[in-house]
Amino acid sequence: MLWVKAFHIIAMTAWFAGLFYLPRLFVYHADLPKIDQAGHDRFCTMERRLFWGIMTPNAIITLLLGVGLVHMMGYSFSAPPLWLSLKLSVVSLVIIYHLYCGILLKKFKQGANTRSALYYRIFNELSIVMFSAIVLFVVLKPH
Repeated sequence: MLWVKAFHIIAMTAWFAGLFYLPRLFVYHADLPKIDQAGHDRFCTMERRLFWGIMTPNAIITLLLGVGLVHMMGYSFSAPPLWLSLKLSVVSLVIIYHLYCGILLKKFKQGANTRSALYYRIFNELSIVMFSAIVLFVVLKPH
């Protein structure tokens, strides 16, 4: 079980690294002058590779290993302890955040972004808040 937990943490760390960085790329992309096609193409490539090459595979690994850990630890999804319910609630928000990043990625690629760099600066902080909540729930295990 320790190996599963270790790889769950490794995959989660890689996933969140992408969740911290992709919105930062969106900040810079949103600040780019409209006439800079080369810059736009470069950001689209970086964003796509990060989302599909790092974030999404590690999200899938994290979630699969997490389900495995829940079963290995003898917890039930129908009646989990409070800390696990709280963690899984935040994980659900992280999944929504991840999927929304994919929508934003597509909008940038199509040249249809309507949000400011400030919006993405604020949006970027949400991943840190969710990460912090998950760590606190897992470490402190509130009852």
